[in-house]
Amino acid sequence: MKGFMNFIREQGVVGLAVGFILGGAVSKMVASLVTDIINPVLGIVLGAAGDLTDMSLRVGSIEIKWGNFLSVAIDFAVIAMVVYFGVTLLKLDKLDKKKEEKK
Repeated sequence: MKGFMNFIREQGVVGLAVGFILGGAVSKMVASLVTDIINPVLGIVLGAAGDLTDMSLRVGSIEIKWGNFLSVAIDFAVIAMVVYFGVTLLKLDKLDKKKEEKK
């Protein structure tokens, strides 16, 4: 069992598993936060009638939907912050054992 635990620590499996689990666990909550709270507020601030995802720029016959892109970027940023602070505050980044450098 000790050999297995050393393998997991040396290969960084714990950090990978934590990131995967936290990313999956918070994605729906963050998506709801961005869709239901942040987007409507930003839509009002930016002058959109309704949701931020409806914001677009029309250039000739082309419609550039920058509101949807901004919404996805906000979603990504919030997920990244939650995962980073979750790992840091729970000190899960200390679980992985550093490999010793060979000279």
